[in-house]
Amino acid sequence: MVAIGRETTSRFIKIRCPKCKNEQIMFGKAASPVLCLVCAKSLADPTGGKARVKARILEILD
Repeated sequence: MVAIGRETTSRFIKIRCPKCKNEQIMFGKAASPVLCLVCAKSLADPTGGKARVKARILEILD
């Protein structure tokens, strides 16, 4: 149940792999490492809160 009047701080993020230029969507508070679906390069690491993104952020999705 979500409290009324509260806005979530979590978002989905569209990122681009620096190695193969693949674009994919990840959760902003990822709990596990995010790998590129094409070349398996590490794109983001979990931190216990917002993920540490190591790729180019193209768009924040609502």
